Amino acid sequence: MATGSLLLHSSFSTKSSSSLSSPQSRWTANLGFQRALALGNPVKWESLALTSRRRPEDPIPKKKERETVRCTAEGIERRILVPREPSAAALRIPERFKVVALMACVMCLCNADRVVMSVAVVPLADKLGWSSSFLGVVQSSFLWGYIFSSVIGGALVDKYGGKRVMAWGAALWSLATLLTPWAANHSTAALLAVRAFFGLAEGVALPSMSTILSRWFPGHERATAVGISMAGFHLGNVMGLLVTPIMLSTIGIVAPFVLFSSLGLLWLSSWAYKVTSDPKDSSFISKSELRSIQAGKTDPPTTTTELPPIGLLFSKLPTWAIIFANVTNNWGYFVLLSWMPVYFKTVFNVNLKQAAWFSAVPWGTMAFSGYIAGAISDSLIKAGYSITSVRKIMQSIGFIGPGVSLLCLNFVKSPEIAVVFMTAALSLSSFSQAGFLLNMQDIAPQYAGFLHGISNSVGTLAAIISTIGTGYFVQWLGSFQAFLSVTACLYFITTIFWNLFATGERVF
Repeated sequence: MATGSLLLHSSFSTKSSSSLSSPQSRWTANLGFQRALALGNPVKWESLALTSRRRPEDPIPKKKERETVRCTAEGIERRILVPREPSAAALRIPERFKVVALMACVMCLCNADRVVMSVAVVPLADKLGWSSSFLGVVQSSFLWGYIFSSVIGGALVDKYGGKRVMAWGAALWSLATLLTPWAANHSTAALLAVRAFFGLAEGVALPSMSTILSRWFPGHERATAVGISMAGFHLGNVMGLLVTPIMLSTIGIVAPFVLFSSLGLLWLSSWAYKVTSDPKDSSFISKSELRSIQAGKTDPPTTTTELPPIGLLFSKLPTWAIIFANVTNNWGYFVLLSWMPVYFKTVFNVNLKQAAWFSAVPWGTMAFSGYIAGAISDSLIKAGYSITSVRKIMQSIGFIGPGVSLLCLNFVKSPEIAVVFMTAALSLSSFSQAGFLLNMQDIAPQYAGFLHGISNSVGTLAAIISTIGTGYFVQWLGSFQAFLSVTACLYFITTIFWNLFATGERVF
């Protein structure tokens, strides 16, 4: 018996010595497991009565994702899945989509914080006894700080990148929003100071947006990205106009200011972690997406520490075309933004909640039309139209349409029809986003932030004049329509200047 066992052991050792030479083979033999190998010679396990045979004429099986493991002790066949990494990558959302989503959110909050005061100023005026002319001064106080920060913010964006500047801006304007009701209860001077500080912080938003999107998106997607971001900007009007009256009447004047300032700080926590000023610095972006972004740029913008050539910038007519377009856009935009609730209340005698609803509809459609304008612009560029032609077409639609609509308001007799023409004016004005707003990156990519700041500051000065001027027109002439007609004429004149001197080619 001992001799037979010894012979059996000798036979097993002789035939299987090569199979047991590796740790994996010894582990398999000791536990009684047999792997169905795709390659290799037949091996006979005499001591365990296990076989794994493949005839020479059988084809060699291809490597599979599944491997079969047999357990002789339990008679169980187990399958082990080997996951494929590419399948997970296929479901990955492009990083630039996340960037534009966060940008749309902060632009929404940026405008919602402005609109809160446009609605809250009505009960404040009743409470504090403000006249229509002084109400215009209060409304314009936001622009006092905004006019200075546009230039400074644009230069900071060119030097430090859009991420850091946007983050500081959002943090400071959220703080100012929180302090607004306290300042209103303290004194009129404190309220004006806080609103000016609020404008100072918000002035960096548009230059930061323009610069970040120009870096994160290829040229043929940039108009759509701006359209999505500005859609968030306009939806901020809708949110502010609808939420604020409800909270004012149910909770109190402090509630909407606390809500929107809190949302700003919440957004900041995501922005600081997930976004970079340039895609090449992102730790989340894939190599393929980065190559796609870089391949779609004919002239990628770069961060510069040099002072922009101010004299050279102002010596070119395309620069002045952008400045005049920004002046006209801000003139009309801030008149409607600041005075639309008051317009419906005084002209058509609707209450504050109804006025908010009438005012919200045009801004909601403007958000949608802005995205459509961006998509059309990108489609035209892909189809082979020159950038200059596309910028002129979009800008012409964005100014002629609002001009005609505002003139038609002179003949309106009901708030419902007024909403139709207001909606047409704002919806068509969003086409200018694919005109002058993108043109800054076209003509001066390395100084686009500073150019945006310069043009926005001049435009802000025009907005101050129009916002205060509307109040005096209403007080002295008792008519909104007369001032809207002046605005319409300004739209037409600027359109002519734009088509004569604007260009989509790089100038600097």
